[in-house]
Amino acid sequence: MTALQGFVQRSGRGFARLRGVAASVAVSLALGGCGVVNNMIYKTTGDVMQGFAKSHTVPYLLESQDLAMGCAMSQATAPLLMSFGRVTSEPDQLAVMLYLTSGACIEEQAREYELQGLAQLRAMSAEGAEDAMIRQKRAYALASERYFKGWQHHNAFYGKPDESECPDFDEDLDEFVYFAGLLTGLQALNAEIQSTSSIGVPKNVGSTVARATSCLDNDKWWGAPMALRATVWAMIPGALPQGEDAFHRLEIADRQGEQAGVRISHVFHAMAAMNRGDTERLRGIIRSHAESIKETPSSDQWRMVDAMATQLIVAMSDRMWMENTGHRTPFGQLGTFWDDQPEATEVMDLDDLL
Repeated sequence: MTALQGFVQRSGRGFARLRGVAASVAVSLALGGCGVVNNMIYKTTGDVMQGFAKSHTVPYLLESQDLAMGCAMSQATAPLLMSFGRVTSEPDQLAVMLYLTSGACIEEQAREYELQGLAQLRAMSAEGAEDAMIRQKRAYALASERYFKGWQHHNAFYGKPDESECPDFDEDLDEFVYFAGLLTGLQALNAEIQSTSSIGVPKNVGSTVARATSCLDNDKWWGAPMALRATVWAMIPGALPQGEDAFHRLEIADRQGEQAGVRISHVFHAMAAMNRGDTERLRGIIRSHAESIKETPSSDQWRMVDAMATQLIVAMSDRMWMENTGHRTPFGQLGTFWDDQPEATEVMDLDDLL
């Protein structure tokens, strides 16, 4: 009897251990199953978010002229949208647009600090001017980092321009994102130079971008690819091909952009003029832009691109006004300058009437 009881007790303990093992296995399977389900949900959500952003959010923003709203959206949603790259394919195309826009937001801050520095210099405040310049360099460094991330995602999706052939574009937006990626590369280098720091942007980005613009249809994209190429020719010593005239190319691109209502070529032209120190040419470009936006409305599909061009032209005008008057361009007077001569008006001679 005692032996039988011992057997039963040992068997009970054995069954209890088996039940414990079974329960542990069941819990592990359940938890593993939850992980699998969660990963499926995350992946599906990521794919949906990426698809929606490309098909609707980006085109919607490109049709908007509210640059501040675009800045707020890109800076707020970039971490969320980019995090889906952990559970599904990396959103490289979307990243190009997010980092281009968010980089431009910080670059706008850098320009504001520059204006503050110029104002402090006029006020004979050396400390205030130095502080503003420090903040300006910090902002340019962050802008360069963002632009460079956009350039890296561009290369990940389309291939490195200097190591691969031109990509096949499925639709217009793909081609536009390619152009935007080239712009992020050039802006990354420019912002790094402005920051006087080393972000790690390759110094051959300018020449790489210039060659890659040949993958784009110049007439289709408002003359901007050629304008970008000609700007590189004008700014990098030795880059100008024999028989070419960079500024003549830029003038042609300006006319194309004005007719299309997408005047980004004015910005490239102005950058080239500033680099050469040609103030009169720069003034002429600013006047032309101001006249054009009054005469030709922005393209419905690309309002944000045209608005960005105007913002940058205003920034160049503001810098000139601040240096010479202590304040930025008066509201509603883009295209005018502090030393403009008043237009001659016909004065009636009243002596003959007396």
